[in-house]
Amino acid sequence: MLTHARAATLKIPLYTEDAVSVAGPESVTAAELRAIADPASDLDNPLKGPFEAVRQRLPDSGPAAIRLAKLAGLLPAAAIFRIDDATCDALAAAGALAQVRVADILSFEERAASSLTMVVRASVPLAGAEDSELVAFRPANGGQEHYAVLIGGRQSPALMPPGPVLTRLHSECFTGDLLGSLKCDCGDQLRGAVQAIGKAGGGVLLYLAQEGRGIGLMNKLRAYRLQDEGFDTMEANQRLGFAADERIYDIAARMLALLGYSKVRLMTNNPDKVRALGAAGVEIVERVPHSFPDNVHNRDYLKTKAEKGGHLL
Repeated sequence: MLTHARAATLKIPLYTEDAVSVAGPESVTAAELRAIADPASDLDNPLKGPFEAVRQRLPDSGPAAIRLAKLAGLLPAAAIFRIDDATCDALAAAGALAQVRVADILSFEERAASSLTMVVRASVPLAGAEDSELVAFRPANGGQEHYAVLIGGRQSPALMPPGPVLTRLHSECFTGDLLGSLKCDCGDQLRGAVQAIGKAGGGVLLYLAQEGRGIGLMNKLRAYRLQDEGFDTMEANQRLGFAADERIYDIAARMLALLGYSKVRLMTNNPDKVRALGAAGVEIVERVPHSFPDNVHNRDYLKTKAEKGGHLL
């Protein structure tokens, strides 16, 4: 089971919605399945196919299996096997098989976002914004935590609910934020946002656990390998089987609501982010430009964001 994006890369006809099912021989190996799913190994395994796609409507479990793989930070592909009810029950009873409902998979992210609660907050002086407070949020399922940095002090007029509060939504980037990678502009955007909000008198920076535009660190590194082969950042994501941007913004809307804000002045160059946060129920009073000079390593990356992603750089 593959996404449309990965199937298109493999020249597989798209007859069905949401996903594509390809029948495989009974003797197929795990290595052969991985070669189909992982474009980072395409050069090592160039002779694949031709594949014959299933034309009839797919069972709901197929696209749900791909969604589950995405939630786990894996490649968006799944091997589907049919087993009879008796075998299924026996495996489950022996602890060799886990069962999850399709509906629970498809509603997972929405439920996680709506169940976010504020866990703890503490003062954390930052370079460029010493009067800052870090607030941690966690969903009821114990999943990924997200953070807000309140800059300017609780009594600052700039932080008075319901806003509009100067706000930056920042998706975590291990390579850029922590290691100082020159391949993207994330580190500059993070540190620049802290300084800009501090100079403006106060605001909120939301630090969201949505690495690699929502595909996770492991898959982002796979995308980097594809970029080394000549694909741009969006082509790489799509060849992996993902959408160009997999992030959701219900999380950010919930965090803002828990902090008491319903109106923001949003620091971004991405019109899609403005639309998505607005659709999640937050009033966007103003878009505040937020960009930084390029370098020889991220010049093409920024060009792609502007030309293909519509970023206002």
